[in-house]
Amino acid sequence: MVVRNKARLVAQCFCQKQGIDYEETFAHVARLEAIRILLAFVAFKGFKLQQMDVKSAFLNDYIEEEVYVRQPPGFESAKYPDWVYKLRKAQYDLKQAPRAWYATLKSFLLKSGFVMGSVDKTLFLLSHGGDTLIVQIYVDDIIFGGSSHALVSSFAEQMSREFEMSLMGELQFFLGLQIKQGPEGTFVHQAKYTRDILKIFDMGDSKPMTTPMSTNTTLDADEDGEAVD
Repeated sequence: MVVRNKARLVAQCFCQKQGIDYEETFAHVARLEAIRILLAFVAFKGFKLQQMDVKSAFLNDYIEEEVYVRQPPGFESAKYPDWVYKLRKAQYDLKQAPRAWYATLKSFLLKSGFVMGSVDKTLFLLSHGGDTLIVQIYVDDIIFGGSSHALVSSFAEQMSREFEMSLMGELQFFLGLQIKQGPEGTFVHQAKYTRDILKIFDMGDSKPMTTPMSTNTTLDADEDGEAVD
């Protein structure tokens, strides 16, 4: 069921020429290994991770290059139909848009007192008194948590004032992972992905098994193997 339809104005990036319309395009994104390390760390510390999403992230960023676009179809000026627009900010589908967004967000976080990770450039840390706030970014998805509820709430309000944000509450889905946070620990699973795969092959009603192997198989000890605890 379609909940809502979204229309988005995009630029024709295939018309852009390197060195004229754009220079650098690389933008840092979090690696899956970094997310797993972060989940292990916050579970050890007893933090609760929250999630937020930046609405129209690529429209927040100022670009360095001089870029012109045609007037959108159906919105041409009757007085100046042959004129073009000069972009002040990035537009969806521009080759430099992801890099410009990362630079904008990084600049804001550093001005707010955060310290960027020396290895992972998408990890930002803020120390306030004896409390710590951790922020991990993946393009326009941001997960964050800390030792102080007041510090976490203050960061969410600060981000909402600077950008148009969608606060999604406690982290549940991120990069294909399902995350369940509870008092007994943090669990990572892919139940939805598994159900989708079963549904594709018409196996949604298959009988579930506690282990994906035969229970009657006898395993022999490896006499030549090294003993381990």
